[in-house]
Amino acid sequence: MMRKKILLSCIVILAFFSVKAQYESYKQEGEFGIGVGLDHYFGDLDANAALNRPKFTAGIYFLKQFNNYIGLKVAGDYAFLAYADKYSKNPVQVERNLSFNTNIYEFSLNGVFNFFKFIPGVEGYNYTPYMSIGAGVFSYDPYAYLNGQKYYLRPLGTEGQGTPGRPAPYGSMAVCFPFAVGFKFSISDKTNVFAEVGYRFTTTDYIDDVSTTYAGSAAFPPLPNGQPSPAFLLQDRSYELGAPIGIKDRQRGNSLQKDAYVLFHVGISLNLSSYICPTAK
Repeated sequence: MMRKKILLSCIVILAFFSVKAQYESYKQEGEFGIGVGLDHYFGDLDANAALNRPKFTAGIYFLKQFNNYIGLKVAGDYAFLAYADKYSKNPVQVERNLSFNTNIYEFSLNGVFNFFKFIPGVEGYNYTPYMSIGAGVFSYDPYAYLNGQKYYLRPLGTEGQGTPGRPAPYGSMAVCFPFAVGFKFSISDKTNVFAEVGYRFTTTDYIDDVSTTYAGSAAFPPLPNGQPSPAFLLQDRSYELGAPIGIKDRQRGNSLQKDAYVLFHVGISLNLSSYICPTAK
């Protein structure tokens, strides 16, 4: 009986030192990852932050791991954003009748923090919740459809941008500040799976091409043939439902709050690792 206890104790001790040696000699250098999922836009057309029209998103990243807890991630993300006033529960927004679509291409640099010690492939250390925060840039170019034809809205200046007394034209790029939380689990020492949700604060209010007030019909002269211009027809689409509401200087959007978007990704990543040679003691 005593021999069995001694043998069992030796096995436990050997297993402990085997695992200890394994994670002390293993060093995770970083990982490459890819994810796909759903996104959503928040802004002047979705003022109540409804999550009722998710769209497609995908991303890739490289994470440089400095230790088991801290890393630096370089990421590239794509998101398709779209929304329309008709999805709102606010009758005033429904009457406004605006809509937009845009492709988002984002590049960001993020600091990453693991809440638990993360050592891929080692039982007990093979999972962790994490968070990240960073800064990035993204491109956007909102467009809408009129009578089946696609029109990019920025060149049209639908709020009279660039005309006397009106805002300056907005650009096609802006800054974003991603904040994300996630969870990852290593299914082997080479491979992880993860799920992550990230919110993007931005510096623009024109992802949806809506921000300030109506410019009025005088800002959109008719075409040479006397027909209304596409800019005039797209700056106030309330006429499609009834009487036009786009009176000059009437509120069209809320310029006090910037647009934002959220990305939810699930994906897989491949670990880059090295082994530390033990030193003589």
